[in-house]
Amino acid sequence: MDVIIHRIRLHDGVDPARFEAWVRDVDYATCPRLPSVRAFAVQRVSTERDAPFHYFEIISVSTLDAFSRDMKSEAFQGLVAAFDTMASVVEEMSGERVEPGYAAQP
Repeated sequence: MDVIIHRIRLHDGVDPARFEAWVRDVDYATCPRLPSVRAFAVQRVSTERDAPFHYFEIISVSTLDAFSRDMKSEAFQGLVAAFDTMASVVEEMSGERVEPGYAAQP
């Protein structure tokens, strides 16, 4: 499994509440339409205007190649169009997980 991390900075004047509502109502809701996406979450870092970035997102994908194919889909392109009106990715990192990783059992 591959992981992609984006640091995100809101454009000047964009209300964090608006961005977060879009993340919850649109971004998360679109994930099931992207077969390569295994997990996705956005974390708030700061809502201070001058912060170097305001959020980061972690996208776990089956493979980077599969995610590249999903990025060409109409669903993904709709996300990009909306996202670009509110924010920018200021840094991207990706890598392959050293398996198996750890997750606590419920």
